[in-house]
Amino acid sequence: MRVTQSMLAGNSLRNLSKSYEKMGTYQDQLATGKKINRPSDDPVVAMKGMHYRTNLTEVEQYQRNISEAYQWMENSEAGIEQGTQVLQRVRELMVQASNGTNGPEDLKAIGAEIKQLKEDLVGSANTQVAGNYIFNGTQTKEAPVTLNADGTVTVNIDKSPFEIEVSKGVQLKANINSDNVFSEDLFAVMGSIEKALTLGDASGLDGLLSELDEKMDSMSAERAELGARYNRLELIEDRVGKQEIVSTRILSENEDADLEKVIMNLTAQESIHRAALSVGARIIQPTLMDFLR
Repeated sequence: MRVTQSMLAGNSLRNLSKSYEKMGTYQDQLATGKKINRPSDDPVVAMKGMHYRTNLTEVEQYQRNISEAYQWMENSEAGIEQGTQVLQRVRELMVQASNGTNGPEDLKAIGAEIKQLKEDLVGSANTQVAGNYIFNGTQTKEAPVTLNADGTVTVNIDKSPFEIEVSKGVQLKANINSDNVFSEDLFAVMGSIEKALTLGDASGLDGLLSELDEKMDSMSAERAELGARYNRLELIEDRVGKQEIVSTRILSENEDADLEKVIMNLTAQESIHRAALSVGARIIQPTLMDFLR
């Protein structure tokens, strides 16, 4: 086979072009820190990267959901704590009013404080988080308890569970059963206590005291159930955190370039390119003018 000057020149240019392309690839990897910059660079890596990135995005969303669940549970626990303190104070006042040493005016004063405590309980029942009523089930835009102008209380609590997806296929209830905490019966008992004391009649407080104790027990039970779900949420958070670490590592292994290796490859390619340039300069035959000089 006859090798001509044009064939040598063409091959030399093609090889130089490929050398430039390889150096460009290594430079892109160094600049971006990624193995590929276009799907066409390596379709397999690109497809795996889409899958891994989807998994990581899901995990990050679950972490945001967990944060929201924490917010609901912690505010619910605070609301129950506030309600418990109110009822404990009401109980202390009832015991004080029942000791037989209080006159009508004293009982009225105690009744006035009971009224204030009842209104404070209404405020706790209408606790909002980010504009949502956390004690009204899924009806988060409506107040569960209304204090009427005549001092009576209207309770319209939705008992539906407010669930948040905290892991793949895992729905966790973030709210409480508000009917066990801020029930219509509770406010009815509070109203009866207030009315009896305002009228200066402490004779019926014993029966109301036992009803109040039942409401306090119901609050404590709901608080314990909330605590159990809070503990479970902490376990889920730990598991999701580990999933994020694993997903991030796998994504990095799939897409991130080994910079040390890339630098070595680029250095070697630069040496090869210089050699190719040198060889190309030599294989091009001198012209007649070069001989005449």
